[in-house]
Amino acid sequence: MTEVARNALCAPSLSAHTYDVFTEDIDIKMTYDPIPGIKPASIAPLTPPSGDSDDPLESHAVAASGSIFGQALISRALRNRVDYIDTDSCDAGGEDSFFVADIGEVYRQHVRWKLNLPRVEPFYAVKCNPDMKVLRLLARLGTGFDCASKKEMELVMGLGVSPSRIVYAHPCKAASFVRYAAERDVKKMTFDNAEELYKVKRYFPDAQLLLRIVTDDTGALCQFSMKYGAPLQSVESLLRLAKELELNVIGVSFHVGSGASGGDAFVDAVRNASKVFDQAASLGMTLSTLDVGGGFSDDNFEDIASVLGPAIDAYFPPSVRVIAEPGRYYVASAFTLASHVIARREVPQLNNIMLYLNDGVYGNMNCILFDHQHPVVRVLTHGSRFMYGQPDNCSGPVTASVWGPTCDGIDCVTNECHLPYALEVGDWVYFEKFGAYTMSAATGFNGFNSQCDVIYVCSESGAASLLEEC
Repeated sequence: MTEVARNALCAPSLSAHTYDVFTEDIDIKMTYDPIPGIKPASIAPLTPPSGDSDDPLESHAVAASGSIFGQALISRALRNRVDYIDTDSCDAGGEDSFFVADIGEVYRQHVRWKLNLPRVEPFYAVKCNPDMKVLRLLARLGTGFDCASKKEMELVMGLGVSPSRIVYAHPCKAASFVRYAAERDVKKMTFDNAEELYKVKRYFPDAQLLLRIVTDDTGALCQFSMKYGAPLQSVESLLRLAKELELNVIGVSFHVGSGASGGDAFVDAVRNASKVFDQAASLGMTLSTLDVGGGFSDDNFEDIASVLGPAIDAYFPPSVRVIAEPGRYYVASAFTLASHVIARREVPQLNNIMLYLNDGVYGNMNCILFDHQHPVVRVLTHGSRFMYGQPDNCSGPVTASVWGPTCDGIDCVTNECHLPYALEVGDWVYFEKFGAYTMSAATGFNGFNSQCDVIYVCSESGAASLLEEC
């Protein structure tokens, strides 16, 4: 093993901003597989985590062990990276914030999906996180992809993904993008209005159309029905128009909003979609595909799946193909963000301190504004202390407000948090579950870096094997 490998860093493998971690033995009870460069926990690809078993308790136990090993790998990568940076001599920006991504976590989420929603084919929402390592893994796992633009379609097809595995899930498309989809044979696309049908008729009459209907998304983090979705009372007229234009409507789609709070909205939308299937049948049209959209999250997935799966089976026969557009479900928990304390001010009259990081709402923490997130500031280092994973590193007697690096007053990470120590310039903090709608919307406002390094670790041999084949 090279010296660079021992430092858990190597030359960029995907771009100027990505790194692979090569791990050594870690003092943890875990099974290792001899895959070059990576020693992940053992799991068979595309099957339940313990071989042929479909016992949910057993699969959860194996997934938990993989997650524990992933935390060990993340800890090592974080420590090696911050130890590697010399703030007294590094180039300008050398101490910029960075991500550690456990690709094994993405793999575990896929296994979890297949166990809980075996009938539903996932089409990953590229907009959530277009990280190339993630896209490569999902392409190898056989998922489809939800794309909303020419660039996203290019990105996915550049990995060798067939156009048949893409759904152009944007109800209101630029004419030039429709022409591009026609040129590249990306046939599946959504619509929710008459003008879109005329556009498709002109530029891509062979498209396979999904009628997107409105849903009740009042319980979601991000609501879309105010912008997209045909009201149920307009469905029949749209179907009639599509038939008159001799367009091929293959099914119905909906989206209950990003980060749905529960399964009731899904069940209601499935029920309404079945009514649209019935309306189409009465017009002599045969629909064959149901797209249940996104809205899936890591923390309530089983709850949603436990009602969505039965609802699909109750309202749709096995002959109907069912797809979905999960995004944050796959990647949120896989990415950890580390950020550097670049400055601080004491505010004696308020008995607190103001900490300034080199990342904020114009960078990877745009999720505060755009995704309604409330990041929890956790201490990574304080002086010589390394505190990743310690339970008390996001609570304590020190009150602080935390700010981003730009000159804009809106660039506030949190107005108040409680830390175990009064952090100093040069300390590091970290943010867990930071893979969804973060780097994908980062900007270069005020001249600050919008392209953070990503250090990859892998806690699953199935994922590592698939990526080795790429």
